[in-house]
Amino acid sequence: MQISHKIVLSGSAALGALATPAAAQTLDVTLTLPRMSVAEYHRPYVAIWLEKEGAPARTLTILYDVDKRNNGGAKWLRDVRMWWRASGRSLTVPADGVSGATRAPGTHKLSFTSGKGGMPTLAPGKYTLMVEAARENGGRELVRVPLNVTGAGAKGSAAGQFELGAVSAVLSR
Repeated sequence: MQISHKIVLSGSAALGALATPAAAQTLDVTLTLPRMSVAEYHRPYVAIWLEKEGAPARTLTILYDVDKRNNGGAKWLRDVRMWWRASGRSLTVPADGVSGATRAPGTHKLSFTSGKGGMPTLAPGKYTLMVEAARENGGRELVRVPLNVTGAGAKGSAAGQFELGAVSAVLSR
């Protein structure tokens, strides 16, 4: 005996059944670490995270001295103060897909894909990409990049004055 079932979808239910899954989003962040003429230069620790009003902060990356014996570089992460208060103190480092080594002066491009590491899928709305740098025997600086996420993506840029140079972000699908 053979039993068959027939399911009929109409209207928006039919469209939903045929819709493809949401494409992954990619956030490309370009940041400049200025070259400084100082007697004792240390590469800065850099934290990049996303904030949206009413939602918890999401760490995308923390660049610090990951090669120190016994994870010794982690004890200085609290010097990246704004990030530490927003989400750093609850993060166990090294965090796979989030922790990385410090970077030399110059322009660096970092890409984050939704569903990997700390990158969430961003629903339409207003976000702020936060980039903070703190340097031993140096200063600290926070740059805020506003992102108005729409179905088409988002773009934003800002610039620091001392520890950070130009910072830009492009969200695409």
